[in-house]
Amino acid sequence: MITPLQELYDPLLASKQVQVFMKRDDLLHPQVSGNKWRKLKYNLKKAKVKGNQTLLTFGGAYSNHIFAVAAAGKEFRYKTIGIIRGEKPDPLNETLSFAIACGMQLDFISRTSYGEKEEPHFIKSLHEQFGDFYLLPEGGTNGLAVKGCEEIIAEIEVDYNYLCCSCGTGGTLSGLIAGDQGTHKLLGFSALRGLRDLEGKIEELVTGYSNHQFSNWSINHDYHFGGYAKVNALLFSFIREFYLTQNILLDPVYTGKMMFGIYDLVRNNFFMKGSVIIAIHTGGLQGWNGMNDELPKTTLK
Repeated sequence: MITPLQELYDPLLASKQVQVFMKRDDLLHPQVSGNKWRKLKYNLKKAKVKGNQTLLTFGGAYSNHIFAVAAAGKEFRYKTIGIIRGEKPDPLNETLSFAIACGMQLDFISRTSYGEKEEPHFIKSLHEQFGDFYLLPEGGTNGLAVKGCEEIIAEIEVDYNYLCCSCGTGGTLSGLIAGDQGTHKLLGFSALRGLRDLEGKIEELVTGYSNHQFSNWSINHDYHFGGYAKVNALLFSFIREFYLTQNILLDPVYTGKMMFGIYDLVRNNFFMKGSVIIAIHTGGLQGWNGMNDELPKTTLK
Protein backbone atom coordinates (compact mmCIF):
# COMPACT_ATOMS: atom_id res chain seq x y z
CA MET A 1 0.00 0.00 0.00
CA ILE A 2 1.28 3.46 -0.97
CA THR A 3 0.10 5.97 1.58
CA PRO A 4 -1.13 9.39 0.43
CA LEU A 5 0.39 12.83 0.78
CA GLN A 6 -2.04 15.24 2.41
CA GLU A 7 -1.42 18.96 2.09
CA LEU A 8 -1.94 20.99 5.23
CA TYR A 9 -3.80 24.29 5.04
CA ASP A 10 -3.15 26.81 7.79
CA PRO A 11 -3.01 30.62 7.98
CA LEU A 12 0.53 30.42 9.41
CA LEU A 13 1.79 28.37 6.48
CA ALA A 14 0.08 30.69 4.00
CA SER A 15 1.51 33.82 5.64
CA LYS A 16 5.03 32.38 5.59
CA GLN A 17 4.58 31.12 2.00
CA VAL A 18 5.56 27.51 2.70
CA GLN A 19 3.78 24.29 1.81
CA VAL A 20 3.61 21.33 4.15
CA PHE A 21 2.49 17.85 3.13
CA MET A 22 1.99 14.96 5.54
CA LYS A 23 2.90 11.46 4.38
CA ARG A 24 0.09 9.44 5.95
CA ASP A 25 1.94 6.29 6.99
CA ASP A 26 -0.45 6.11 9.94
CA LEU A 27 -2.89 4.59 7.40
CA LEU A 28 -0.67 1.59 6.57
CA HIS A 29 -2.32 -0.78 9.06
CA PRO A 30 -4.75 -0.37 11.96
CA GLN A 31 -2.31 -1.81 14.53
CA VAL A 32 1.06 -2.20 12.78
CA SER A 33 1.06 1.36 11.48
CA GLY A 34 3.62 3.84 10.26
CA ASN A 35 7.30 3.13 10.71
CA LYS A 36 6.55 -0.06 12.65
CA TRP A 37 5.14 -1.65 9.50
CA ARG A 38 8.10 -0.42 7.51
CA LYS A 39 10.60 -1.75 10.05
CA LEU A 40 8.95 -5.16 10.45
CA LYS A 41 8.33 -5.85 6.76
CA TYR A 42 11.71 -7.30 5.84
CA ASN A 43 12.44 -8.67 9.30
CA LEU A 44 9.34 -10.84 9.09
CA LYS A 45 10.39 -12.04 5.64
CA LYS A 46 13.83 -12.97 6.97
CA ALA A 47 12.33 -14.78 9.95
CA LYS A 48 10.21 -16.81 7.56
CA VAL A 49 13.18 -17.68 5.34
CA LYS A 50 15.17 -18.78 8.40
CA GLY A 51 12.28 -20.92 9.57
CA ASN A 52 11.85 -19.05 12.85
CA GLN A 53 8.42 -19.48 14.43
CA THR A 54 9.06 -17.11 17.34
CA LEU A 55 9.81 -13.38 17.47
CA LEU A 56 11.46 -11.97 20.59
CA THR A 57 11.86 -8.28 21.21
CA PHE A 58 12.21 -5.56 23.86
CA GLY A 59 10.29 -2.51 25.00
CA GLY A 60 8.80 -0.43 27.77
CA ALA A 61 5.34 -0.78 29.24
CA TYR A 62 3.78 1.56 26.65
CA SER A 63 5.97 0.61 23.70
CA ASN A 64 4.57 1.12 20.18
CA HIS A 65 7.02 -1.55 19.07
CA ILE A 66 5.74 -4.15 21.56
CA PHE A 67 2.18 -3.33 20.46
CA ALA A 68 3.07 -3.68 16.77
CA VAL A 69 5.08 -6.91 17.12
CA ALA A 70 2.26 -8.52 19.09
CA ALA A 71 -0.27 -7.53 16.40
CA ALA A 72 2.01 -8.69 13.58
CA GLY A 73 2.63 -11.99 15.35
CA LYS A 74 -1.07 -12.66 15.61
CA GLU A 75 -1.74 -11.69 11.98
CA PHE A 76 1.18 -13.63 10.49
CA ARG A 77 1.06 -16.54 12.95
CA TYR A 78 4.29 -16.08 14.87
CA LYS A 79 4.73 -16.80 18.53
CA THR A 80 5.87 -13.56 20.17
CA ILE A 81 7.83 -12.81 23.34
CA GLY A 82 8.18 -9.33 24.79
CA ILE A 83 10.96 -8.55 27.26
CA ILE A 84 9.53 -5.61 29.20
CA ARG A 85 11.59 -3.04 31.10
CA GLY A 86 10.61 -2.67 34.78
CA GLU A 87 8.17 -4.26 37.17
CA LYS A 88 4.88 -5.72 36.02
CA PRO A 89 2.15 -3.08 36.43
CA ASP A 90 -0.99 -4.01 38.32
CA PRO A 91 -3.36 -3.77 36.61
CA LEU A 92 -1.83 -4.12 33.16
CA ASN A 93 -2.13 -1.06 30.95
CA GLU A 94 -3.92 -1.11 27.59
CA THR A 95 -0.73 -1.68 25.59
CA LEU A 96 0.33 -4.76 27.55
CA SER A 97 -3.24 -6.07 27.74
CA PHE A 98 -3.46 -5.81 23.96
CA ALA A 99 -0.14 -7.63 23.57
CA ILE A 100 -1.34 -10.51 25.76
CA ALA A 101 -4.64 -10.64 23.87
CA CYS A 102 -2.61 -11.09 20.68
CA GLY A 103 -0.81 -14.04 22.28
CA MET A 104 2.44 -12.36 23.27
CA GLN A 105 4.30 -13.84 26.24
CA LEU A 106 5.59 -11.07 28.48
CA ASP A 107 8.67 -11.29 30.67
CA PHE A 108 9.35 -8.37 33.02
CA ILE A 109 12.96 -7.71 33.95
CA SER A 110 14.78 -5.10 36.02
CA ARG A 111 16.03 -1.92 34.43
CA THR A 112 19.58 -3.03 35.20
CA SER A 113 19.14 -6.28 33.31
CA TYR A 114 17.34 -4.46 30.53
CA GLY A 115 20.41 -2.30 30.03
CA GLU A 116 22.30 -5.46 29.06
CA LYS A 117 19.83 -6.43 26.32
CA GLU A 118 22.42 -6.15 23.53
CA GLU A 119 25.15 -8.06 25.38
CA PRO A 120 25.98 -11.55 24.00
CA HIS A 121 25.77 -13.19 27.42
CA PHE A 122 22.29 -11.77 27.94
CA ILE A 123 21.07 -12.89 24.51
CA LYS A 124 22.50 -16.35 25.27
CA SER A 125 20.53 -16.49 28.52
CA LEU A 126 17.35 -15.62 26.61
CA HIS A 127 17.94 -18.52 24.22
CA GLU A 128 18.47 -20.81 27.20
CA GLN A 129 15.19 -19.61 28.66
CA PHE A 130 13.00 -19.41 25.55
CA GLY A 131 14.71 -21.60 22.95
CA ASP A 132 15.06 -20.61 19.31
CA PHE A 133 13.75 -17.20 18.24
CA TYR A 134 14.24 -14.39 15.74
CA LEU A 135 15.63 -11.40 17.60
CA LEU A 136 14.12 -7.99 16.93
CA PRO A 137 16.00 -5.12 18.61
CA GLU A 138 14.28 -2.50 20.72
CA GLY A 139 12.26 -0.23 18.45
CA GLY A 140 12.78 -2.68 15.58
CA THR A 141 15.77 -0.75 14.27
CA ASN A 142 18.36 -2.71 12.28
CA GLY A 143 19.57 -2.89 8.69
CA LEU A 144 16.36 -4.51 7.47
CA ALA A 145 14.33 -1.78 9.17
CA VAL A 146 16.42 0.82 7.32
CA LYS A 147 15.61 -1.00 4.08
CA GLY A 148 11.90 -0.83 4.79
CA CYS A 149 11.96 2.87 5.67
CA GLU A 150 14.07 3.64 2.60
CA GLU A 151 11.06 2.77 0.44
CA ILE A 152 9.22 5.88 1.65
CA ILE A 153 11.35 8.04 -0.64
CA ALA A 154 10.13 6.41 -3.87
CA GLU A 155 6.51 7.01 -2.83
CA ILE A 156 6.87 10.80 -2.61
CA GLU A 157 5.76 12.20 -5.95
CA VAL A 158 6.03 15.95 -5.32
CA ASP A 159 9.23 17.94 -5.41
CA TYR A 160 10.28 19.16 -1.99
CA ASN A 161 13.02 20.97 -0.11
CA TYR A 162 12.78 19.39 3.36
CA LEU A 163 11.84 15.94 4.58
CA CYS A 164 11.04 15.66 8.29
CA CYS A 165 10.44 12.79 10.68
CA SER A 166 10.42 12.11 14.39
CA CYS A 167 13.36 10.20 15.89
CA GLY A 168 13.48 7.59 18.62
CA THR A 169 15.97 4.86 17.75
CA GLY A 170 16.85 6.57 14.46
CA GLY A 171 15.81 3.79 12.09
CA THR A 172 13.27 5.79 10.11
CA LEU A 173 15.57 8.76 9.51
CA SER A 174 18.38 6.35 8.56
CA GLY A 175 16.16 4.82 5.87
CA LEU A 176 15.17 8.24 4.56
CA ILE A 177 18.81 9.33 4.39
CA ALA A 178 19.81 6.17 2.53
CA GLY A 179 16.91 6.52 0.11
CA ASP A 180 17.34 10.23 -0.51
CA GLN A 181 20.99 9.83 -1.54
CA GLY A 182 21.95 13.37 -0.54
CA THR A 183 19.35 15.08 -2.73
CA HIS A 184 17.27 17.04 -0.21
CA LYS A 185 17.56 18.45 3.30
CA LEU A 186 16.46 15.95 5.94
CA LEU A 187 15.49 17.02 9.43
CA GLY A 188 14.87 14.69 12.37
CA PHE A 189 13.08 15.73 15.55
CA SER A 190 14.27 13.89 18.65
CA ALA A 191 11.39 12.76 20.86
CA LEU A 192 13.75 11.85 23.70
CA ARG A 193 15.89 13.99 25.94
CA GLY A 194 19.60 13.48 26.30
CA LEU A 195 19.99 10.71 23.72
CA ARG A 196 23.59 9.64 23.74
CA ASP A 197 25.06 10.14 20.27
CA LEU A 198 21.88 9.59 18.25
CA GLU A 199 23.68 11.20 15.31
CA GLY A 200 26.48 8.68 15.63
CA LYS A 201 24.07 5.78 15.69
CA ILE A 202 22.29 7.03 12.58
CA GLU A 203 25.60 7.54 10.81
CA GLU A 204 26.52 3.96 11.66
CA LEU A 205 23.17 2.61 10.42
CA VAL A 206 23.33 4.53 7.15
CA THR A 207 26.95 3.63 6.45
CA GLY A 208 26.39 -0.01 7.35
CA TYR A 209 23.40 -0.22 5.04
CA SER A 210 24.50 1.88 2.06
CA ASN A 211 28.31 2.07 2.38
CA HIS A 212 27.96 5.83 1.95
CA GLN A 213 28.06 8.87 4.21
CA PHE A 214 25.77 11.85 3.70
CA SER A 215 25.87 15.33 5.19
CA ASN A 216 22.43 16.64 4.13
CA TRP A 217 20.71 15.80 7.41
CA SER A 218 20.52 16.98 11.01
CA ILE A 219 18.55 16.35 14.19
CA ASN A 220 16.72 19.02 16.15
CA HIS A 221 16.78 18.35 19.90
CA ASP A 222 14.64 21.31 20.97
CA TYR A 223 11.14 19.82 20.93
CA HIS A 224 11.24 16.75 23.17
CA PHE A 225 9.08 18.49 25.83
CA GLY A 226 11.17 17.12 28.65
CA GLY A 227 11.80 13.59 27.43
CA TYR A 228 10.23 10.39 26.17
CA ALA A 229 6.42 10.42 26.56
CA LYS A 230 6.61 13.74 28.42
CA VAL A 231 3.81 16.13 27.49
CA ASN A 232 2.30 19.36 28.71
CA ALA A 233 -0.77 21.51 28.10
CA LEU A 234 0.95 23.44 25.29
CA LEU A 235 1.66 20.29 23.30
CA PHE A 236 -1.79 18.88 23.92
CA SER A 237 -3.41 22.16 22.84
CA PHE A 238 -1.41 22.06 19.60
CA ILE A 239 -2.39 18.44 18.89
CA ARG A 240 -6.04 19.25 19.54
CA GLU A 241 -6.00 22.30 17.26
CA PHE A 242 -4.19 20.32 14.57
CA TYR A 243 -6.81 17.59 14.75
CA LEU A 244 -9.68 20.08 14.51
CA THR A 245 -8.19 21.99 11.56
CA GLN A 246 -6.51 19.18 9.59
CA ASN A 247 -8.58 16.14 10.64
CA ILE A 248 -5.35 14.26 11.36
CA LEU A 249 -4.70 12.78 14.79
CA LEU A 250 -1.09 13.03 15.93
CA ASP A 251 0.39 10.89 18.67
CA PRO A 252 1.70 12.71 21.78
CA VAL A 253 5.03 10.87 21.93
CA TYR A 254 6.46 11.34 18.43
CA THR A 255 4.53 13.03 15.60
CA GLY A 256 2.87 15.60 17.86
CA LYS A 257 6.28 16.88 18.94
CA MET A 258 7.59 16.85 15.38
CA MET A 259 4.68 18.86 14.00
CA PHE A 260 4.89 21.34 16.90
CA GLY A 261 8.54 21.77 16.00
CA ILE A 262 7.86 22.24 12.30
CA TYR A 263 5.20 24.88 12.98
CA ASP A 264 7.48 26.67 15.44
CA LEU A 265 10.33 26.70 12.92
CA VAL A 266 7.97 28.03 10.25
CA ARG A 267 6.86 30.77 12.65
CA ASN A 268 10.49 31.73 13.26
CA ASN A 269 11.41 31.80 9.55
CA PHE A 270 13.67 28.74 9.61
CA PHE A 271 12.29 27.67 6.22
CA MET A 272 12.76 29.99 3.24
CA LYS A 273 9.69 31.34 1.42
CA GLY A 274 8.56 28.92 -1.23
CA SER A 275 9.83 25.86 0.66
CA VAL A 276 7.98 22.58 0.33
CA ILE A 277 8.15 20.40 3.45
CA ILE A 278 7.20 16.73 3.74
CA ALA A 279 6.45 15.44 7.25
CA ILE A 280 6.22 11.68 7.83
CA HIS A 281 3.35 10.55 10.06
CA THR A 282 4.97 7.50 11.64
CA GLY A 283 1.78 6.23 13.28
CA GLY A 284 2.06 5.33 16.94
CA LEU A 285 -1.46 6.44 17.80
CA GLN A 286 -1.71 3.70 20.42
CA GLY A 287 0.63 5.97 22.38
CA TRP A 288 -2.51 7.72 23.59
CA ASN A 289 -3.11 4.65 25.78
CA GLY A 290 -0.43 5.89 28.14
CA MET A 291 -1.91 9.39 28.27
CA ASN A 292 -5.55 8.70 29.03
CA ASP A 293 -5.31 9.65 32.70
CA GLU A 294 -3.57 12.94 32.05
CA LEU A 295 -4.79 13.98 28.59
CA PRO A 296 -7.88 11.98 27.62
CA LYS A 297 -8.15 11.54 23.86
CA THR A 298 -11.92 11.96 24.18
CA THR A 299 -11.38 15.67 24.85
CA LEU A 300 -9.78 16.22 21.44
CA LYS A 301 -13.09 16.78 19.70
